[in-house]
Amino acid sequence: MSAQPGPPSVPVPSRDELREHLVRSRIAGEVATPRENNLRNYRRLADGEPYAWLGLTPHRGWTEQEVLELMVDRVGVDPDPAHRWGQDRIDPDLTIDRLEALADRVALAAQRRERVLVATGHPVGLRPTHSATAAALAAAGCTMLQAAHGWQQPEDTAYGWQDGALTWRDGVGMLAGPGSQTHHTHSPLPVWAVLDGLREAGEAPPDLVVADHGWAGGAAARGLDAVGYADCNDPALFVGEAEGELLVAVPLDDNVRESLYAPMTAYLLDRAGLAG
Repeated sequence: MSAQPGPPSVPVPSRDELREHLVRSRIAGEVATPRENNLRNYRRLADGEPYAWLGLTPHRGWTEQEVLELMVDRVGVDPDPAHRWGQDRIDPDLTIDRLEALADRVALAAQRRERVLVATGHPVGLRPTHSATAAALAAAGCTMLQAAHGWQQPEDTAYGWQDGALTWRDGVGMLAGPGSQTHHTHSPLPVWAVLDGLREAGEAPPDLVVADHGWAGGAAARGLDAVGYADCNDPALFVGEAEGELLVAVPLDDNVRESLYAPMTAYLLDRAGLAG
């Protein structure tokens, strides 16, 4: 398999420099994620659609207004329910706060030399950040877990129409098709396949899962320590965090050019004590 290069080597930014970069790159601040898409997914989550829940099961019912209020608090989206079209926003300070919390849990994993699973349902965009995290944890002596190689994602499920076979590239799990093509997915089924594969092989589950989308939600639903990244149109991970299932959800636009995440990745690894 072809290797995916890690993020470009960049200086570690200060918090102020990172905030400026997040806004300038639109990873946070005024983001490209459409407001109408956000509100539609908040409604779908309130309606209990599995696709919107990313493998999590709510502890109670959530109304669309309650989801919006939570996203205002944890992500910084526009609180005005009458704002139904156009763009939305993510508070860059909330992004950095939760990125630091994620880094602190990654640091603990390195100190303990834990068993760690790193995976992504958003291989276009976040993959270099995940690859750099996996490489740094492996260098720190963590056991990086892989299982269920070649497992096939069913095409039409409650989690949407998604396909691809489970593959591992640079220590990161993802769905991929023929050649080097990778697949976006919200499904928790891949992480459940991995966890089942580990159990069937007589291996212990991971101590930590670093992921996004259904990989993070599905791991948290199995009671594992899970941290991850989520866009403002993916409310489930923030609800899971609020309900105490997910440890950390980092708010960001998960679909900007890959190289733009490099300063964020450098800040993450430096905070975790894993910078090269």
